[in-house]
Amino acid sequence: MEPILRTAQTSDWITIVLLLSLLFLVLAKGLFYGRFMNFIILPFNNKYIFMYNKKEKLFNWFHIFFTIFQIINFALFVFFARDVLFSTEVNPYPLMYPVLLGCITIFVILKIAVQLANGFIFGSSKIISQLIFKKLSYLNYSGIIMFIANMLLAYVLKDPKPVVFIAIFLILLINVAGWITMLRNHQKFITNYFFYFILYLCALEISPFIIIGSYLKQ
Repeated sequence: MEPILRTAQTSDWITIVLLLSLLFLVLAKGLFYGRFMNFIILPFNNKYIFMYNKKEKLFNWFHIFFTIFQIINFALFVFFARDVLFSTEVNPYPLMYPVLLGCITIFVILKIAVQLANGFIFGSSKIISQLIFKKLSYLNYSGIIMFIANMLLAYVLKDPKPVVFIAIFLILLINVAGWITMLRNHQKFITNYFFYFILYLCALEISPFIIIGSYLKQ
């Protein structure tokens, strides 16, 4: 019986990344079970927003755990999507992932800081904090979609493109639903600061997708 040489691309570091992100998900569920159960039905029921929007807001451990979970999986999903959607001659595997993770982490922190600073300057810190909480809650929920997609892309190699497209569709659907809810609930505030809202929308909401799209095409 002759030995057969098989060349396999290692995915050990991907397994570590997924397990690390899963740890934060388990901590969020284990330490805040009731809150987690309300959060898991967020796209279908706004109970979570109504219950936690005006208390504990951004800086609580449940929100922090889920934000870390989302950022880890967001960076990994972008890493996978580039290889799936575009044929690249240079494969950054796996050194590009820490760069993506660092960039996304810095951007999220700076974005929240800028929003809170604007709220302080215009005397609307309470409303801005609520808006950040709502948007980040829906983005964190889409982290669950990213996690599932990453699992499929890492270990199910047959025809990965549908996984990427379906995941992108679901992520957009969840966050668009969040934006619609936010706009509907804060129409008066947005109308009063419409010019600044447009500037914010272009600078901090649309530009990141343009930057990510530019990276994916490289």
